[in-house]
Amino acid sequence: MVSEGRGRLFRRTDGKYLIYLPVYFAEDSMFPFKGADSIRVKVHFKIGEDKLIIEKWKEPEEPEKQ
Repeated sequence: MVSEGRGRLFRRTDGKYLIYLPVYFAEDSMFPFKGADSIRVKVHFKIGEDKLIIEKWKEPEEPEKQ
C-alpha cells in the first residue's frame, strides 16, 4: 500500500498546467480515484500554505422536471 508519492506540477508550452503522479502511486489499490482514465477534480489551497487539496468533483444534479 502506497499513501504517498512524489510528482510534479509543470506548465506545458500551450500554457496549461498539469500534475504528474507516478504510476505506482496512482495505480495502488488504496488510491482514492478509480475506474476512469480521466476524472474531474476540484483543486484548492489555503493562502500562505504550500499544500494543494485535490478532491473528486461531481456535477450538481439537475432538479427533476414536473
